[in-house]
Amino acid sequence: MNDDRVETDASGGEDEILIGFSHVTKRYAIQAEPALSEVSFSVRAGEIFGFLGPNGAGKTTAIKTMTGMLMPDSGIVKICGFRITDSPEDVKKIIGYVPDEPLFYENMTGRSYSRFICDIFQTGPERDERIERMAQVFSFSEALDAKISSYSHGMKQKLGIICALAHAPRVLILDEPMVGLDPRSVYLLKDVMREFCNLGGSVFFSTHVLDVAERLCDRVGIISRGRLLFEGTFDELKETSGSTGTATLEELFLKLTGEDSASLEHAGKSVKEALL
Repeated sequence: MNDDRVETDASGGEDEILIGFSHVTKRYAIQAEPALSEVSFSVRAGEIFGFLGPNGAGKTTAIKTMTGMLMPDSGIVKICGFRITDSPEDVKKIIGYVPDEPLFYENMTGRSYSRFICDIFQTGPERDERIERMAQVFSFSEALDAKISSYSHGMKQKLGIICALAHAPRVLILDEPMVGLDPRSVYLLKDVMREFCNLGGSVFFSTHVLDVAERLCDRVGIISRGRLLFEGTFDELKETSGSTGTATLEELFLKLTGEDSASLEHAGKSVKEALL
């Protein structure tokens, strides 16, 4: 990827880059294999970008790096023109982030917690109205007045999404957001993600649910063992892999990450033998 794409400042146009990685490397130990190795990609305004990869591929490390929870060892990370290493506080003001396992103050109610989060972001007098509007989307208004300790995993996921959006961020970052949600909530979340982008924001999300990514994403990035293998549209992925028009994202993903048909067939035989 050309570094100029990362260096482009916010301009407000369709090609405005809201998330930019340029040659980003991150290690957890000096002599360890890098969790991210020379990773470069960009996400434009109005775009849903799916980040796909096997377990341990580097997806969560990339997300923690773009949110300022981790700093890159080398390379450039920019969010809306702000370089994460220089302006981490500015970056955190303009992102909404939902981790794969959200953590809360369990003795608080959902409403008091969401108010607490909004106050950190200095949301202002519209705080309660924004919280209520987002809660209504997920039919969560009544649940806001219950203690978080009584919530199921799916309810905590909804609260995390409400808190991530209530301060009107420019970029929404979601780590496995569909896990734990019921089908209705998954449908609503996809609608929220698309409308968020229609209003000029960007959504970056990791997922293992490849059929959802295929239907929802404008572009995808595929990462394996810390290296970005592909960035582009589904059609571009087909062209790159030399596959036919009938190939699914799942098939292309397995091919690109080295899980060819022979290895899968062997695994299938092992499963059958194990169940006999």
